[in-house]
Formats: sequence, structure tokens, C-alpha cells
Amino acid sequence: MIDELILGFDRALRTLSGAAYSARPNPADAVSAAALSETERRHAAGLMRINHTGEVCAQALYHAQSLFARDAATRARLAAAAHEEEEHLAWTRQRVAELGGRVSLANPLWYAGSFAIGLAAGISGDRTSLGFVVETERQVEEHLTGHIDRLPSGDAKSRAIVAAMRDDEARHGASARDAGGSELPWPLRAAMRAAARVMTATAYHV
Repeated sequence: MIDELILGFDRALRTLSGAAYSARPNPADAVSAAALSETERRHAAGLMRINHTGEVCAQALYHAQSLFARDAATRARLAAAAHEEEEHLAWTRQRVAELGGRVSLANPLWYAGSFAIGLAAGISGDRTSLGFVVETERQVEEHLTGHIDRLPSGDAKSRAIVAAMRDDEARHGASARDAGGSELPWPLRAAMRAAARVMTATAYHV
């Protein structure tokens, strides 16, 4: 456990310092850049900053959940999802910078809060932990679909990133459901949606 905590601290530093690495090419690299107005650029940067913060939260959740996973297969599934989420982290950070923006100043707070939630989910058992993954990814998938609609029509680069992220999130949720993730009670699902609304409203501006 001590070794895992040390590794977890290292992951937190890497997540918050911008050291995330992607083995896959950034989906936006193959897309031509289009001219955006100042208003469109700022709006797109705000939306992609939200997505980056969401990936910061995902790293914290998955790493915390894996600390208390009972089954080796569950730990492996969480680790694989966390790896792809790290790629999302790299993609969104790059896009925010290209749009002339910066990542959220509140990311350390969101990481800490998400880590605490992940610990609670992990302690509750593998079925509950996997159920938490299912619900989280369901809500994230909905959120990303909404961002595709809200991004400026000419911002094909950001759209390509969000679409690729959405595909990965759907796969993560399906994998957790197939592995036996249990349905979470509706008050908890509602609380997750409320927390997500606070995060998105904050990260867009701060």
C-alpha cells in the first residue's frame, strides 16, 4: 500500500503538471485548422478547458478506485481506462493551448475531491466501484455529445478530439457494465450530475 500511495502521488503530480503522454496520435493532428473569431476561440477554449478538467477528475477517480480493487481483473480494467484517459488529458491540454487558453486553476481541488470520491467507491467493493464507472462514463458521454453541439461549427479540431473521447468513454462504461458493475441508486446518480454541473460551470471561466 505504501508503494501504491507513492505511485499515486507521482501520478497526481504528472496529471497536474501537464506531463501526460499519449501513445496514440492526437485526433486533431489530421484535421486542418480553420480561422475562428475571437469570441469563437474563447468559447472553444472554455469548453475544452472543461474537458481537460474532466480528465483530471478521471485520473483521480481511477487511481483511487484501483487502490482498493479486490480483483486483479478489476484493477487491470481500471488501469487500462486510466491510460486512455491520460491520452485524453494530453489531447485536451494541447488543444486548450492552441486556442490560446489555459487549463483550470481549480484542477488541484477537483483532483483532490475526485480522489476522495474514488476511494469511497473503491472501498464499497468492486461491483459498486465498477457501477460508479458505468454511471460516470454515461454522464461523460452525454456531456461530450453536448459539447460537440456547442463547439463553433468551424472548430473541426476540437470536434475531432471530443468525438474520439466520447467513443473511448462509451467503451469504458460498457466494459465496466459487462464486468458486473451494479446500478447506483438514483440519489447518488443525481448527486454526481449536480457535482458535474458545478465543475463545468467553474472550469469554463476559472
